[in-house]
Order: sequence, then structure tokens, then C-alpha cells
Amino acid sequence: QVQLVESGGGLVQAGGSLRLSCAASGIIFSLNAMDWYRRAPGKRRELVASITSDGSTNYADSVKGRFTISRDSAKNTAYLQMNSLKFEDTAVYYCHIGTRTHDYWGQGTQVTVSS
Repeated sequence: QVQLVESGGGLVQAGGSLRLSCAASGIIFSLNAMDWYRRAPGKRRELVASITSDGSTNYADSVKGRFTISRDSAKNTAYLQMNSLKFEDTAVYYCHIGTRTHDYWGQGTQVTVSS
């Protein structure tokens, strides 16, 4: 059974930093592409960052230069380092792995940025 468990969210002042973690079990991160999404209140779910199986990364324009996605294959854990946080980064953040047959989601972790 595949499980994705996010952690690291919290309350931070604008300009601060947080690092989110996504620990996986039942699936190997390094063999799959992995994404971080977020959903802000009243808004649609947004793709924030992606990392492919070969390590290539992509970011939403709104977070380029501020967020960094990475993974630790030994720990089967992915990370989202978020710097220079803005009020508009407030959202629930989810990690996601999509295979050819399934979509796997974590339960989400709340990030709240105070202005």
C-alpha cells in the first residue's frame, strides 16, 4: 500500500522559510516523477513544483527562485524548501505521485504566512 505523508507546515511571517517533507512508503520516489501542489482557500489546486525520475525540476512562475524541490533517495523522502514566503503562499500543500495507473496523494500540510 502506497502512503505519502507530508510534514513541516506551520505558521511563518512573510519573508520567512519553511521546509516541507513528503515521506513515501510502498513506492520508490526515485523511479517516479513527484509533484508538490497547493490549494489556497477559494482557489483551484495549483501545481507548485515537480521533479522527474532523472532529477529534472520545474516550478510554477509564482515560486521560481524562492522554492526548491529535491529528494533523498536513501530516505525515500521528497522536500520543498520554501524561502521568501509571501502571504499568497498560504495554502494546504500536497505531495503527489502519478503513475500510469494510479494517482497517490498525501493528506496535506497547512502553510500559513502572516503578512
